[in-house]
Amino acid sequence: MSAALSVLATGIRTALPTNNNVPIAEIPALVFPALIDTLIMVGIVMVIVVLVGVPLGALVHNLAPGGLVENPALHQSISWIVSIGRSLPFLILMAAIVPFTRFITGTNIGIAAAVVPMAIAGIAFFTRIVENSLRGVPPTLVRVARASGASPLQIVRTAQLSEALPAIIGGLTINTIAMIEYSAIAGTIGAGGIGYVAVTYGYQRFDNTVMLATIIILVATVATVQLLGDRLVRLATPHARERQPRRAKSMPVPR
Repeated sequence: MSAALSVLATGIRTALPTNNNVPIAEIPALVFPALIDTLIMVGIVMVIVVLVGVPLGALVHNLAPGGLVENPALHQSISWIVSIGRSLPFLILMAAIVPFTRFITGTNIGIAAAVVPMAIAGIAFFTRIVENSLRGVPPTLVRVARASGASPLQIVRTAQLSEALPAIIGGLTINTIAMIEYSAIAGTIGAGGIGYVAVTYGYQRFDNTVMLATIIILVATVATVQLLGDRLVRLATPHARERQPRRAKSMPVPR
């Protein structure tokens, strides 16, 4: 009887979950390298997004009716492809293009595998941001540039993109924050970074301390990106625009 009770007690102790929480002193060594991985992942993605998204957004805008090189059929085709990339939730997009990701990178796990779906989602998002930013450029600037004999490429660079730069930087800030969120989702495929630590240690091991640390780091990272983006927008905004509201306020109201 005592032998049976001993075996039963041993089985109960084996079935009970053990405390696998990471010691608090070891959390910085766990989360800070993961933060570096996240920043590397997002940095690579954003370089690709800017290099592809800016010219693609300018192309979509100028292919539309009223643009510099009108082509409704080509505009609809490109716009339709961009809309598909924007409409798919990132987790579904990441799973749907696994064969393509494996073909490009040779693997479907790790940072390299996460960069492919993140770049596709980011390009589609940023293309729309650039397109909408260019719509806000006054048409008179384009007409003046055309009258001065500028080529379409010169008009895009000197009149459209330069005028829309503050709005583009603001959209780039939003896109960067979205990519930080996507990098956390990419942690589910072993991409590394803060998302991987949160899923592996915080969620699967029920380690609330690690989960709280990852949340604090993500919030601080997003806040830093937002502050930097706002600062760059102010620097890119012409000083004349900033002084105009002040002058309007200082002018006497006619009676």
